Amino acid sequence: MGEDIRFQTWKECFSALPDPRVVGRTAHRLLDILFLTLCAVIGDMDDWEAIEEWGNARLDWLRQFVPLENGIPSHDTLGRVFAALDSTEFEACFVRWMSALCPSLEGQIVAIDGKTARGSHDRGKHALHMVSAFVCGSGITLGQWKTDEKSNEITAIPELIEVLDLNGATVTLDAMGCQKAIAQALVDKGADYVFGLKANQGKLHDQVKRFFNVTEWRHWHEFADWGHATEETGHGRSETRRCIALACPEGDMFGEWAGLQSVVMVESMRQTEQDITVEQRYFVSSLAPDSAQLAHAIRSHWEVENRLHWCLDVTFHEDACRSRCDHAPQNLNIVRKIAMNLLRLSPVKRSLTKKRLRACLNPEYLAQVLGVPT
Repeated sequence: MGEDIRFQTWKECFSALPDPRVVGRTAHRLLDILFLTLCAVIGDMDDWEAIEEWGNARLDWLRQFVPLENGIPSHDTLGRVFAALDSTEFEACFVRWMSALCPSLEGQIVAIDGKTARGSHDRGKHALHMVSAFVCGSGITLGQWKTDEKSNEITAIPELIEVLDLNGATVTLDAMGCQKAIAQALVDKGADYVFGLKANQGKLHDQVKRFFNVTEWRHWHEFADWGHATEETGHGRSETRRCIALACPEGDMFGEWAGLQSVVMVESMRQTEQDITVEQRYFVSSLAPDSAQLAHAIRSHWEVENRLHWCLDVTFHEDACRSRCDHAPQNLNIVRKIAMNLLRLSPVKRSLTKKRLRACLNPEYLAQVLGVPT
């Protein structure tokens, strides 16, 4: 990736964003406001007042890249602009920008999962719940989609899939996303899938469980050696995981799922000083029955919790943010994810918290994160 492609593509993608304000009655360009907010959020600022203070302290530096002819907007102005900004258009710009930075997902694992911004709730208004597509390994968020207040993730996931280029990727989803329509949508996009199975697909779950039980009974003398096993020890316990992938059995129920090739069982045995617990979880996938490959995909799915949702709460303090007016919570959520992506693309080996602090204190490092020419 070139030194300044991040900034060049950011300007190209976000310059087309419609300005919701009255023409001729604005003191600050929309692109200036977006750039200021992004820089401040990267630099460890988490609310409108902090962004205004940071901007005033860095005004001369900011003017190297955007004019800011009338100085730094007030925190009230920032809040009003982000509340009025069309979040659907803003998300579309975000997706286009990420498509330019990540033109190919061939061989990548993309975890799709939802998170609630708990601080965004208000009287008569549910808290914002966003479904995100997260590239495991690189830690990059490709895009997101808001769930409707009267629905859930099942309706938002197909909308998100529709706007993303997932060709060549393996998409992982928990049990809520295990739907025939979603499987078909992913296959149509040229992607593979790994779905968790639980009670929402009771008949399919029971059939897969029974298939593994019968298989174990028929091959009892060798079944214990099948699959791919890993072992971890720490925090006063040891855990052994065994992943067994089998070719999908024949039957009308399995034939109704687009591209379905394998069924998977993950058996986890946890041992502490007090007891031993054993748990079996089941999955279906369009991938060939390769136990090691599927174990990696299933294990990778949890990165969306540890490296996206946890970081939004702990590093970017999303749940503590009380921005609630109109589109502001959703738009600020997008800014956080843009900031996180840029920080993850930075080659400096530090935690996100340390990178944000360094960006606040060191303008040269902030310029490096943004990819702006200095």
